Amino acid sequence: MTNQAIQVLQGPYITNTYGNGIQCQGPTLNITPYITGAISAQKPFEDYYDTPVYDMRDLTGDFDDDGNPKGDGAPDSPGDILWLQPTRTGQKDNYNLSIGVSATWSRPQDKKLQQLCKEAAAANIAMMNQLSANKRLDFEIARLKNCGNLLKEGISFHPKSPYYKICADVVVQNVTVVKPHVHSIPSTKASDLGPPISIGKP
Repeated sequence: MTNQAIQVLQGPYITNTYGNGIQCQGPTLNITPYITGAISAQKPFEDYYDTPVYDMRDLTGDFDDDGNPKGDGAPDSPGDILWLQPTRTGQKDNYNLSIGVSATWSRPQDKKLQQLCKEAAAANIAMMNQLSANKRLDFEIARLKNCGNLLKEGISFHPKSPYYKICADVVVQNVTVVKPHVHSIPSTKASDLGPPISIGKP
């Protein structure tokens, strides 16, 4: 005899973690399909076997009061086989196949605590998104400031540089920069200017 059993272990609630120690547990559905099988067989397989029928006759060995032979209580030919009788063995192979599904459904009893946990998770996600946006804004402003100062000084990446795109969208406006330079002014004589010109009524 073979005993088979299916054991269903109750798993823990599914826990979601959102950071800052916020953990929410929700309803859990466990579905466990299973297939079991067993085969038992005997080798070699025999449907029938021969059973010897022994000669148990007791006809001689003694005499009755009239002098007729009779049995003496012991077989006349012990061990002799009269014939072989076919006997069914009843031997058979056994096959067993079991298919099934086990399911368990678990859910917390206090729905209010579940709702509070969901609200805390949503608030924490919104805070993390805002912190990420703030860091992105700080990065963009720092990039704008540094690129603007470099452009005012005439410093920039070469257009073919892979880093040119870092400051490609930065525009510097309302700034006039005159580089230091020197002009030479030639001297002239008064005679080279010609006669004086009078302005006014004659």
